[in-house]
Amino acid sequence: MENQDYQITEEELQSFRERGYNEALLPKPLSKRIMGKSNYFTLWMGSVHNIPNYTAVGGFLFLGLSPINIMLALMLSATAVALFMTLNGRAGSKYGIPFALHLRSTYGDMGAKLPGFLRGCVAAIAWFGLQNYTGSLALLILIGKIWPQFLTLGGNTMILGISMPGLIAFTIFWVVNVLIGFGGGEILNKFTAILSPLIYIVFGGMAIWAISAAGGLGAILSYDVAGAVHNISPVFVYFMIINSVLAVWAAPGASVADFTQNAKSTKDQTIGQTASFLVGYGIFAFSSVVILIGGSIRYGIQEWNILNIVDRWDNSFAIVVAMLVFLLTTVSTNATGNIIPAAYQLSALFPKRIDYKKGVLLASVISFMIMPWKLMENANSIFIFLNTIGAVLGPVAGTMIAHYYFVEHQTIDLDQLYMDQQADNRHNIYKGLNKPAYVATVLALVICLSGNFIPALKVISDISWISGFISAFGAYLLLRNFFGK
Repeated sequence: MENQDYQITEEELQSFRERGYNEALLPKPLSKRIMGKSNYFTLWMGSVHNIPNYTAVGGFLFLGLSPINIMLALMLSATAVALFMTLNGRAGSKYGIPFALHLRSTYGDMGAKLPGFLRGCVAAIAWFGLQNYTGSLALLILIGKIWPQFLTLGGNTMILGISMPGLIAFTIFWVVNVLIGFGGGEILNKFTAILSPLIYIVFGGMAIWAISAAGGLGAILSYDVAGAVHNISPVFVYFMIINSVLAVWAAPGASVADFTQNAKSTKDQTIGQTASFLVGYGIFAFSSVVILIGGSIRYGIQEWNILNIVDRWDNSFAIVVAMLVFLLTTVSTNATGNIIPAAYQLSALFPKRIDYKKGVLLASVISFMIMPWKLMENANSIFIFLNTIGAVLGPVAGTMIAHYYFVEHQTIDLDQLYMDQQADNRHNIYKGLNKPAYVATVLALVICLSGNFIPALKVISDISWISGFISAFGAYLLLRNFFGK
């Protein structure tokens, strides 16, 4: 395999500009790539240590595996995620192209619009609003600890269906996230560099507290979860956990080129991301299990919401520090997984009218206008909607990787990829719709969702990302033989 990174020339870049592509969509020349191994090492730390991930581990503990096996399953999951992210990120780091163009190289210029819109606009903007609302609830608790009277501002007055303190907290947290989004990858690098040592200190300290509170590590590792199921094969439980963790990374994994296009080299992103996930999940696997079980032993109840454990502490300073770190990890997750991909995708859909910063602003305003606190009132419908979009991303990822490695053989023709839309592109290999890619994606989507309707196939839907990825990967390569190039 040819792994040497492509060196784009200024003449090529100028040619692409003249074809109507803005700076956000152009390939990044090596001279402007700012992310090395250390940047990728810290990039995903905040996204690993967030509230939903800790809650998920609480759910894993009910699947019947011992605490040590949960830790091992999380480490295997981290290895799978690292492999997925580095492999799908190679097109970005080799050619400096963003996700929108990586998607075009797989599905064609017309074909890329729908999966790009679903991942980069609908899912990203909706999740951006929902993450902001979730973070604002934590901020509300934090402000209430410091300034209790804040929680009574406005009395029972509701504005657009939310209390005045809630709206103020949401707006403050929303503004912080928007500012991080405006800064893009450069600000995010500095932000994660500050956040990473805080994660080590805070979660390391919480793990030490939990071991002490439980009476030792042995008590935690031998803890028997009341109500855990024991009728599922332990091997299949491992697959369920790996699938769940992969599903968490389905969206940023599909659009990882938006970050790897800034890599100083493919080697840098490969080593950096691999170390980030293995070290990040190593700490997370240990700390999450230890804190949740240790807190449950300490307070005599099974408590799987880490915020409730923190809220029970009798040290206000420790509560404030821990909550601040949780807020910072939410900001990091929101930037990497939602607002940056949304901005790039809006720029790709309307390249002559929307650049990156306009994309951030537009996506942010829309995320506010949808009033995510109202969406949360009907949790079933919104999560069915978002989970359906998430289920699409496994097949999309499988198709993208199959195409780049086994159809294009890691070679992309940038001159054809950055086509002039006003020219005659009938013979351009990236023009139109890649039918085998679409058929494989839809077929895999049907397969991985089939268990929701056919009980006998429930096992497939229980590992929907894995089944969708494998189905799309295999179906696409087979369909290429029928459709041709």
